[in-house]
Amino acid sequence: MERALSVAVAQPRCVAHDVAANAVAHAEAVTAADARVVVFPEMSLTGYELDAVPVSPGDERLAPIVAACAATGTIALVGAPVPGPHIGVLAVDGDGARVVYGKVCLHETEAARFVPGEHAVIEVDGWRLGLAVCRDTGIPEHAAATAALGIDGYVAGVVHAEREAGLHGERARRVATDHGVWVATAAFAGPTGGGFDRTSGRSGIWSATGDLLAEAGPAPDEVARVVFIA
Repeated sequence: MERALSVAVAQPRCVAHDVAANAVAHAEAVTAADARVVVFPEMSLTGYELDAVPVSPGDERLAPIVAACAATGTIALVGAPVPGPHIGVLAVDGDGARVVYGKVCLHETEAARFVPGEHAVIEVDGWRLGLAVCRDTGIPEHAAATAALGIDGYVAGVVHAEREAGLHGERARRVATDHGVWVATAAFAGPTGGGFDRTSGRSGIWSATGDLLAEAGPAPDEVARVVFIA
């Protein structure tokens, strides 16, 4: 029997440190995406602000995302600083949120504030999705260790500068062809912290052979979506 999984990558507008406002933007993206899984950029809930306060899974400000996921049957993979502290991923569905990943391959500036997590997989409807955040995708050993856990897809949230617009595609194609898995990368769009005054946008989804299947543009609030069949 065929299995289908609809996957979207979203790049919502973001206000630095304003979790409540950003949660509303995430909820709107979930509704617009019409997908079972929606992947968001690195630290999308706070902006790439390394001094942002970690967001706990029980934070009441996540309520708009929870409500949107309940209405659509979506699992949202939201970027945020999380307890640890980690640069993390929150899996949000209609029942609430949980921490599912902490970035493994930290930059030096990140390591001054955060601790590395561990390789991880989330299972959705029988599909196994390997998790990554930004620099992780550029470290071949990260993809190899994650693929060794048994995955169908590799999903990542990233922040890249405008001049790096092609970088996440290069990395996605390498992961796809090295490990025979599809890749979904949600890239930040619009200004954020850490010197990223102009970010790349252009979130994308690539096939297991490295072909680009769908891509958003450079502006905030855009979404790209693909349905995978197995």
